[in-house]
Amino acid sequence: MPDPARLLRTLKQATQAFRSTPGRRGLMIYPSNAGEMMIVGDLHGSVENFRLVLKRAELASHPGRHLVLQELIHGPFRYSGGGDKSHQLVDLAAALKCQYPDRVHLILANHELSQCRFQDIAKIEGDLNALFREGVAAAYGAEARSIYAAYLELFAALPVALRTSNRVFISHSLPSAARLPGFELAILERDSHDENEFRPGGPIHALLWGRDTSATNVEAFLQRVDADWLITGHIPCPEGFLSPNDRQVILDAQSTPACYSLFSVIRPLSYSDLLNSVATL
Repeated sequence: MPDPARLLRTLKQATQAFRSTPGRRGLMIYPSNAGEMMIVGDLHGSVENFRLVLKRAELASHPGRHLVLQELIHGPFRYSGGGDKSHQLVDLAAALKCQYPDRVHLILANHELSQCRFQDIAKIEGDLNALFREGVAAAYGAEARSIYAAYLELFAALPVALRTSNRVFISHSLPSAARLPGFELAILERDSHDENEFRPGGPIHALLWGRDTSATNVEAFLQRVDADWLITGHIPCPEGFLSPNDRQVILDAQSTPACYSLFSVIRPLSYSDLLNSVATL
């Protein structure tokens, strides 16, 4: 495990970098000086797939390339006592943000939202929030409380979406048809937000939890965010990706195959371009 004092410095530096990312407007990022975007599906603690991401991204060799990560926590990897190891992936992503503060982006997903807003999220494995806390305790012992608090602060600082100059909207999910009437892009662009917006029934909660990928709902959502194409995660994809309609690609990188999308932002995209941008790690 990293030295706790050094890790705390890294987490705090990364948190500040997320808050001050160039092109940030409220909870939105409008990437500046970007030539390409690489978007990765949900990772859920997979350090091995993250290593493959770094290898494919080649950020040092491509100064115009931006990397978008999502859903780092609540994975299947466990300590001997049962605690969740996925905090290790947060550590790596935070260090990468410090290295490339303008070009590495982590968007808020429903699992990070649940952890930092103390919203229950339980699956067959048990209480995922509790398992994450147990993992941090197993790794850091007496220093776990301060490190866990730093994780929560980092999650609370994350943006929720990006929109590229060629009109691709990147978010973890999208609101259902029932929640869409209460959603507007202007909500995300505000500098301050009411706590209720992050709770069930609120527009930000709806953006991270929705599963309505019908063509009509996606089309209506894209009109509200002034975009032509949508790239999301959230929904498991046995083949690593899925295109449920002719405007959207869903990416999944938590197991094998794991997929990402890489495309130029300096020219318009077609649906064929969007599909062809998807590759396997």
